[in-house]
Amino acid sequence: MKHIKVLALMSCAMLAGSCTDLDLEPEGNYLTENQQRELVSSNPSLSDGELIGMYRRMASPGTVLGLNALNGSLPYPDDGGYPLICLFFDLNGPDMTMVNSGYNWLASCCDWSDRNSQFRNSQLRWQIFYQQIKAANDILKSLDNIKSNADNLKYKAIRGQALAVRAFDYLNLVPYYQFRYNGSADKLCVPIVTEKSNGSSFGRNTVAEVYNQILNDLTEAIECLEGYSRQQKSYIDQSVAYGLRARANLYMENWADAAADATRALELCSGECDGQPYSMAEVSQPAFCHLEDHNWMWGIKMTGSQVDGQLACWPAWLGSFSGNAYSTYTGLYCMINSLLYDKIDASDVRRGWWVDDQLHSPNLASVSWNGAKGDEVAKLAIADVKEPFLPYTNVKFAQADGCGDVKNGGDWCLMRVEEMILIQAEAYAKAGDETKGRQILTDFVTAYRNPSYSPVCVTFSDEVWMQRRIELWGEGFSMSDIMRLGKPVVRFHDGEDNNVDENFQFNVAAADEYMLLRIPQNELNANKAITDATQNNGGQSPKLLQNGGLRDGVTD
Repeated sequence: MKHIKVLALMSCAMLAGSCTDLDLEPEGNYLTENQQRELVSSNPSLSDGELIGMYRRMASPGTVLGLNALNGSLPYPDDGGYPLICLFFDLNGPDMTMVNSGYNWLASCCDWSDRNSQFRNSQLRWQIFYQQIKAANDILKSLDNIKSNADNLKYKAIRGQALAVRAFDYLNLVPYYQFRYNGSADKLCVPIVTEKSNGSSFGRNTVAEVYNQILNDLTEAIECLEGYSRQQKSYIDQSVAYGLRARANLYMENWADAAADATRALELCSGECDGQPYSMAEVSQPAFCHLEDHNWMWGIKMTGSQVDGQLACWPAWLGSFSGNAYSTYTGLYCMINSLLYDKIDASDVRRGWWVDDQLHSPNLASVSWNGAKGDEVAKLAIADVKEPFLPYTNVKFAQADGCGDVKNGGDWCLMRVEEMILIQAEAYAKAGDETKGRQILTDFVTAYRNPSYSPVCVTFSDEVWMQRRIELWGEGFSMSDIMRLGKPVVRFHDGEDNNVDENFQFNVAAADEYMLLRIPQNELNANKAITDATQNNGGQSPKLLQNGGLRDGVTD
């Protein structure tokens, strides 16, 4: 583990390396035209691994930057694929925090210096999605050359998955490079690149144009995936495509459509996903790391070859039980902001997803590590392996191969049943049927999380947002919710103590232009259709303790 110190102390925030553009040839495996021809002329049912080149871009360490220039045998520790991008999003928000230290490669997300277009983090958030868009486009372009097979089930299944993955990528770009759809539809967002695009320079399209592309892709994907039965949940089927369209409609405030799509996504769950949330018993211990879990609709299967011993992966950062991780070795635990924690009812099972200020969590009762059991694990110190937990450290996410395991295994959830239920609750209410929305939310929380549940927030809109903040904590939804709802980022209250590191204590007003991510400088250098004049340049870097009087309607 001592190599961590060397890497961290030598880390440089500026991204060094060659320029890239939106026509970048993706690294790794994807389906060539000849492979596609062979696929669609053979067995009509997809076999395992045929689409893995496109999907695995989400998870493999070194996906964007390759090997670390400071150590040619390892990827950069923050280049851990989509799960770490989710961590970036959540660390930008109000509900997750870490300590500030020389070992913290993610500090730029905590202090918002990631808005510097020359920082590596800026490149990571941009390039991972455009690389995967390129892989999806290559598949679609190959399929366009063999339209005689358009009625072939395999052709449709491949096409549907490629379209849905492309939509997923744009859904992970559009909320962060411009403000909410309503009020910003005609403003510049990100470039649209499809299999029909030519050239290597693409200007920014408007928010409305990007969402139109997303909806078109998902609508066609839903049609293509009719009758397709996937072999594993790392692939997209029709239920997932409906779920992605529910997200898109939620972001666009198409409330009735969002409710209908979320409902249909749940109806289509079958077989390996039973359409039921985690039970209270299932989340009364560390969990959230197995693709086979019955409530996961879609996820990333993290194979041993991808993550074995790697530090560029989510268990090394977000997890609290690894025997080979930044989090445990340096005490860089991901913690919940105590402002939100204090709003969780004592009878809510989710309160146990974090230790309290005395390092206690009932969810540790089944956990043991080096002879320590229960709360002793929180206080356990192992030289060069583990520091004691800090107050409010998360114990939500388990170590897949057991507490203290060094392989850093753990699948990543991309969509689960609970998200669809929360979309239903919010969308039905905002479409005009608040009674139905409240009933859906109440039924979910009382049956699966807190039998003694009663609403906390003044408005139902804030109540659903609070439930999303608790339920989906650590899964990458924090900032997209803030952006789509037009909310401020509230990390502290003037005159009140909380656990956010003093270097990260600031609040940001809703619609402050500094919320918008910057297009990376490497992209500007390579893509002449995007200039400094069309860059996101508004707002000022947050100052410590600014806007201490801001409130968000949830942690008030």
